This record gives sequence, C-alpha cells and structure tokens, in this order.
Amino acid sequence: MSRLYKPGSFLRIPLADGSLGYGRVLKLPHDAYYNYRTETPDSDLERIASQPILFKISVRHMKERGWELIGWRRLEEQFSQPIVQFMQDIGNFRDCTIFDTAGNSRRAEPQECIGLECAAVWEEENVEERLLDTFMGRPSASVEHLKVRLN
Repeated sequence: MSRLYKPGSFLRIPLADGSLGYGRVLKLPHDAYYNYRTETPDSDLERIASQPILFKISVRHMKERGWELIGWRRLEEQFSQPIVQFMQDIGNFRDCTIFDTAGNSRRAEPQECIGLECAAVWEEENVEERLLDTFMGRPSASVEHLKVRLN
C-alpha cells in the first residue's frame, strides 16, 4: 500500500552503509533526489533544498521502507519544468519516443535519448542503491540496464 505523500514533501532515506540521502516529492509519482548525503539525520529543509538535484524519476512508495517524511515546503520554480524521459522499443531499438510530464511527445533517434531518464517506475530499494552508488562514485546496475541502446 502506498503512503500518501504530497508534492513538496521532503524525505530522508536510509542507505545501506548507514548514511542518509534526501529526496523531494514532486507531482506524483515523480520524486527528485538531492546530491546531499549525511552521516547523521538533517532536518534543515532550507539546507536540503539548496543542494543540486541528481535525478528525477517515478517511484512507487511503499510503507514497508524506512523513508521518513521530515517536512514540507511549497515546490520551488525549478520543479515546475516538465520532466523529460524516453521510451525505447525492446524489439526495435531505433523506435524511440521522447516525452514529458506536460503531455508532449515525439519520435526520436536513439542518440537523442542519451542523458535522459528511461520511463520506468523505480522501487524504493532501487532508489536507495542508486543514491549510494552515485555517492560512492560507482556505476549503478539499474541505471546501466535502463540506458538507451544505440545498436
């Protein structure tokens, strides 16, 4: 069963090494994750919100996970921009579509999708792994699996 977070909610995310990552609920089901990691819990929303964004993805929030709701603030202007993603046909890698959360969509060449997030709904545990991999400077298996195929 999904928790009902509202856009603007701040999340504190326990990572496997004991450190903590931070995220923000956007327009559901999308979240943004900050380039911010601490060893002890931080609840300073101003400090958290001032950090750069690592990525924005769709997430299925499950109540079994230990993500803590630590506060809420109205979303800043930067979060009003549409989130752009791509889809790629499994059978025909040349069949790609770029689309956004504003409802825009167009066919695209695979090369145009480089650097975009693949349309996928992430489980919280995979987000935790991705955050820790990013902070540790190592490749994320989930990100590698979802990258656009060029041939």
